[in-house]
Amino acid sequence: MSSNQSDDRLPAGFLDALRERCRGRLETALDVRTEHGHDVSHHIARPPQAVLFAESTADVSEAVAVCAAHRVPIIPFGTGTAVEGGVVATRGGLCIDLSRMDGILEVNAADMDASVQAGVTRMQLNRHLEQVAPGLHFPVDPGADASLGGMAATCASGSAAVRYGTMRHNVLGLTVVLADGRTIRTGGRARKSSSGYDLTRLFVGSEGTLGIITEVTLKLARLPTAISAAVCDFPSVEAAVDCVIDVLSAGVPMARIELLDEVQMAASNRFSHLDYAESPTLFIEFQGSPTGVVEDARQVEGFAKRHGGGDFRWAVDAADRERLWRARHDAYYASLALRPNGKGFVTDVCVPVSRLTECILRTKSYLRHTRIPAPLYGHVGDGNYHVVFVIDPDSPHELREVQRISRQITADALAVGGTCTGEHGIGLGKLDELEREHGAAVDVMRAIKAALDPLGLMNPGKVLRAGSDATV
Repeated sequence: MSSNQSDDRLPAGFLDALRERCRGRLETALDVRTEHGHDVSHHIARPPQAVLFAESTADVSEAVAVCAAHRVPIIPFGTGTAVEGGVVATRGGLCIDLSRMDGILEVNAADMDASVQAGVTRMQLNRHLEQVAPGLHFPVDPGADASLGGMAATCASGSAAVRYGTMRHNVLGLTVVLADGRTIRTGGRARKSSSGYDLTRLFVGSEGTLGIITEVTLKLARLPTAISAAVCDFPSVEAAVDCVIDVLSAGVPMARIELLDEVQMAASNRFSHLDYAESPTLFIEFQGSPTGVVEDARQVEGFAKRHGGGDFRWAVDAADRERLWRARHDAYYASLALRPNGKGFVTDVCVPVSRLTECILRTKSYLRHTRIPAPLYGHVGDGNYHVVFVIDPDSPHELREVQRISRQITADALAVGGTCTGEHGIGLGKLDELEREHGAAVDVMRAIKAALDPLGLMNPGKVLRAGSDATV
């Protein structure tokens, strides 16, 4: 235990009880607590009073039981790469860091599944699969090397969702520690079941507000025998998105379809030292057989030409594909580089693909009236797009401005049957939007929360507003 402690707000005996019952390392040093009080978002950091580095499900269970007995809030922590403030300790309390729970428990190559502890990252799992199950991989790719427990908790997805789906489609089962310290197992390795309530899907996307995910059983996918990538610029966002809609309607199988607008392309050129046309651009990836990926690329090239697309560059070689896609891979950091010391405020709506053009055009009309750097990019193959506002973190005026624009973008998405978040979750940032989207159904969510977490200890302040949220 560090001598730099800040446990004056913790109940008497709480830390002693944790030391007695948990084998994981307990820290109260300010630097450790501060590191665990924020993610990569614009939300103001608020550290917990203590951090427990758990090493097993038993550690988590014991810690949660101690927290329940002392009515101390609990915040789970994976890699801290989320963007909606989901790890901010709004009521103080204990942060349970799961990064040391990094064991790969089982790989079943014949059944194409794997079970891992929550702290295993997606890249770690894929490196392991290269050694023990060549030809298999875990395909969900949110960009960051996030922990798989955190990805399940936020229902992460990313650019490959158009082919492989989100975490909700790829999680078979979970081990979860409930708010009173009990441990349950949901789901299993079977590919379908009609047995009881679907608790797995309940906890996927619950952001640590119903329980703490400590183990995950995942579907695996076969690596394609061939991959080709293509890049094509367009005269307008409308032309690019209309091309995507036509390609999807034609049933061309694609693994990724990404749009970067002209602002993002200019930022990427400067940041990544590229020479792309600074106009709306599609980045596309095809997966399949060696002949199939070539045929698919040529078919999409025809659609692109009909929509005014420019030079259609495509490649099969891995190094060439990496060069083609560099602008997309570096997009977020290129956005932040538009403003030194700026902070990213990221929107995250998802709409039916047929309504994507009108929604993006509305969004672009709002962006024309702000001086804040605001590149737009998105996973347009499934209707999900983002604006990255690069704000001055010390300017309340700028924060209010981007919040206003974000609400307009969300309202447009909801009006066409979309959602306020395609992949980032609710966290602290979208509490109002959740209520606008779901209406009376939010009362049902609150009832579930109250049944599983009657003391309001589990990641309080996130997803749902609740008067019973615990305070220390």
